Amino acid sequence: MIQTNYLIIGSGVAGLTFALKIAEEFPDKKVTIVTKANADESNTKYAQGGIAIVTDKIVDSYEKHIEDTIICGDGLCDEEVVRMVITEGPKRLKELIEWGAKFDKNAAGTLNLGKEGGHSENRVVHHKDQTGQEIQRAISHQVHQKENISVLDYHLAIDLITQNNRCLGAYVLDEKTNKILTFQSDFTLLATGGIGHLYGHTTNPVIATGDGIAMAYRAKAIIKEMEFIQFHPTALFDDSTGTSFLISEAVRGFGAYLRTKNGHRFMPDYDARGDLASRDIVSQCIDLELKKSGDECVYLDCSHLDMEDFIKHFPMIYKYCKKIGLDLSKDWIPVVPAQHYLCGGIVVDKTGKTSIENLFACGECSRTGLHGANRLASNSLLEALVYSDKIFNYLANTTFEKSQFEGKVTDWILVLKPIINPDYVAKRKAELQLLMRQNAGIVRNDADLLKAKEKLSLWKNEIEEKINNFQINADLCELQNLITIGTLIVQQSIEREVNCGGFVKINKY
Repeated sequence: MIQTNYLIIGSGVAGLTFALKIAEEFPDKKVTIVTKANADESNTKYAQGGIAIVTDKIVDSYEKHIEDTIICGDGLCDEEVVRMVITEGPKRLKELIEWGAKFDKNAAGTLNLGKEGGHSENRVVHHKDQTGQEIQRAISHQVHQKENISVLDYHLAIDLITQNNRCLGAYVLDEKTNKILTFQSDFTLLATGGIGHLYGHTTNPVIATGDGIAMAYRAKAIIKEMEFIQFHPTALFDDSTGTSFLISEAVRGFGAYLRTKNGHRFMPDYDARGDLASRDIVSQCIDLELKKSGDECVYLDCSHLDMEDFIKHFPMIYKYCKKIGLDLSKDWIPVVPAQHYLCGGIVVDKTGKTSIENLFACGECSRTGLHGANRLASNSLLEALVYSDKIFNYLANTTFEKSQFEGKVTDWILVLKPIINPDYVAKRKAELQLLMRQNAGIVRNDADLLKAKEKLSLWKNEIEEKINNFQINADLCELQNLITIGTLIVQQSIEREVNCGGFVKINKY
């Protein structure tokens, strides 16, 4: 039994900023971060574009950012939440700068603001095309200075411990020893990121397997709006599965054009905003173009841009393209939509509380009401920063009864079991990814969804039998979580009757 005051599952911007603040506020309390890979591996690290924050109030305003967010969310955003998150942006940016994060500035010495799809003004604060990595670096450095924070890498949370709708901690697999540890905590925060590897073709790192949402679902937390999957329109085309290299939306904000193989700029045919329409629109238009033409990809044309300036803004993208043989001064970048972001998840209130007592959620695994049916570009890091602060303030300023932390926690009973054949997990995972791409992708229909539901039900029973009869390991746990997430997406897609935002269902009956 390992006792801790605050158990944080996940080491992206959401988990780390909360850990840092709560550790500073309560230096005598123990803060434990468990993360299933090395501590700096998270979706945060791969966020290229930046953070959408209103800083130039001469041309921009909170009202404009609020309106852009609500338009992008297609009427399903919670306006109170949108207003809260956007108006707190400048405070959270100031905090990041104080922690040592560096952001690009222009010749005048002010923040060099980018523009992305769905935004009416330039408001994206960035660090070249590696903003998430820079934020992760700065916060991680601060976290490692705190003596009361323990960071346990290669520790996979496998299930929450609950009693009478109260979270008492979690069971955690030490991946190096394959032992299951029992963590008892006063408060538990799920900050486990996204679900990208359910689809295979994704911009997410390999760790994005929906673990937090699946655990919360098994603990009977409310999960909502899982049907709203955002597909990023411009992932580098590659016919293999796995993490796709992202060509940031900021490249189109910089002036790049989407073209068909024949050179036609197709986006103005669909939307007055052209290449800078929101992600749901651009992804759906690319999907339509590819179905019409039978081509495997469309192209992003940067050849008309000032290449010296482009390299300054997007060094990582330029370098990667050059490595694979693309000269961006004359070659177009082949791109396709890839799974990028989940807009639904574990339902939380404005303080980050879930429907389970003492359990909080923050970042991509949570459903706050900010995004509605589709996330506005670069609002995700902002949401994580604001909500981690809200959770911190709630816990720091609320008096709790001692009885709220009482409950019987039992250790996981270890039983010697055979080791599962890894080929089974790899094969089933590949089949699951293909099923989700084909039956629950950018455009869906009830016939395909019902077929997927039937298949997922069989796999759910199968994986439960494997979990019971074989030794627990990380791959087996992740597969169970992916099947759970797939089931939630398919079921909530069937239940959604009206198309909006990132959700499109065309019935074939």
